[in-house]
Amino acid sequence: MPDSPLQVAVVCFSNQNRSMEAHAILSKRGFKVRSFGTGTHVKLPGPAPDKPNVYDFKTTYDEMYNDLVRKDKELYTQNGILHMLDRNKRIKPRPERFQNCKDLFDLILTCEERVYDQVVEDLNSREQETCQPVHVVNVDIQDNQEEATLGAFLICELCQCIQHTEDIDNEMDELLQEFEEKTGKAFLHTVCFY
Repeated sequence: MPDSPLQVAVVCFSNQNRSMEAHAILSKRGFKVRSFGTGTHVKLPGPAPDKPNVYDFKTTYDEMYNDLVRKDKELYTQNGILHMLDRNKRIKPRPERFQNCKDLFDLILTCEERVYDQVVEDLNSREQETCQPVHVVNVDIQDNQEEATLGAFLICELCQCIQHTEDIDNEMDELLQEFEEKTGKAFLHTVCFY
């Protein structure tokens, strides 16, 4: 890897739980990281499974927090959503949608297969300008607080290993195979070009 730090993006569906937990940990470890969602709207758990709280990506974490406090402070404190939003607003003002970002990354980590598919589809639909490669890797992480934390540490460990490789393009497959054996998880991987 070049001397410059790895440019990393972490992507989940709503840019709330999994991508933000990884964003927080990677940022503390010195990585240049951004996080995103791929959904058309941001969805947070509501009072019932069929009644999520739905927000636009332009809504700030602070606005979501205040809205949920107004709706049912006890429920959203108990289920951890207010704590999560409080963490998020200390990292950045609002969720961001991957499809609206034109920055270049060395590595994009997704947190579930449908998000991986959306990221790859979006990258492949863009006009190639620089032919700079970007590695897209999926790490399946269940969307709950405990799994988000465990997944974030796994993502961080993977990024640290990638940061120390001499040649990311030639060593990635072998590195992912080692991680698969170590964790028992399967990783999807592809290379796209900017």
